[in-house]
Amino acid sequence: MAAVAIVVVTYNSEACVGDLLESLVGSGADSIVVVDNGSSDATVQVVGGRAGVRLVRSTNVGYAGGINRGVREVPDADAYLILNPDLVVRPGLVRALTAALADPGVGVVVPLVLDSHGRRQDSLRREPSILRALGLSWTKSPILSEYVTGDAEYSAPRDADWALGAALMFSRACHEAIGQWDETFFLYSEETDFCLRARDAGWRTRYVPEAVVVHHEGGSGRSDFTHVMQIVNRVRLYARRHSKLAGYAYLALNVLSELTWIARGHKQSRASVRALLRPGARPPQLGLGREFLPR
Repeated sequence: MAAVAIVVVTYNSEACVGDLLESLVGSGADSIVVVDNGSSDATVQVVGGRAGVRLVRSTNVGYAGGINRGVREVPDADAYLILNPDLVVRPGLVRALTAALADPGVGVVVPLVLDSHGRRQDSLRREPSILRALGLSWTKSPILSEYVTGDAEYSAPRDADWALGAALMFSRACHEAIGQWDETFFLYSEETDFCLRARDAGWRTRYVPEAVVVHHEGGSGRSDFTHVMQIVNRVRLYARRHSKLAGYAYLALNVLSELTWIARGHKQSRASVRALLRPGARPPQLGLGREFLPR
């Protein structure tokens, strides 16, 4: 069986990371690394007392930065399983994912994700596009929706353009072929970038319904800051992969989309509109305070 290293990146995760680590007992992983991104709560104390868990203390280098730090701790693993701290894993997760990863051409594998009530989360995604940024995802048309929805789509193994990074395994071969996770994103879109770069290099992302995690969410909270990160990085990712003209069109569509959310009472979208239109309002961690089009 492949040697598997589990990497968990924490940030003020004391309320949830203990449950995750408890669920990993007997998981079959060869090593568990927790990279703490400068928590100010008791996360370090919760993790530090766990047998078989390697704690790496870091400044807040972002989610991708934490993943890269964890991977460097176990450079000889055959596969790396990235888990959010607000997950609980079901038995057999590691075995099912590594079995799927053994298929030729598969570089990334992801599990079925359930919420706290046992309902499936639509965790699979299609590649971002102009048409999928029109705000017509409610149609559930593959041409117009980035979300993969429907019971049939999640009932059997299948390939996806990308998947949410809450629980994601990748092979060392894939990682060596495409390079480390892009730390310039800091938070959000790093998993989209990783999966799409893997696909560009000929590696597939495979969904494995036999592998199951429960996602309780909210381990690090939501705020104007995190929402701005999510929206700006979405535009940044698209702009990097397409022409400048297409990038501007995608930015404009995201501004319009956020304006509709403001009209529906979503206050955090006010901050994201400001950040899209005013480079100086973007989080300094992104390094995007000069050019209008984030890239």
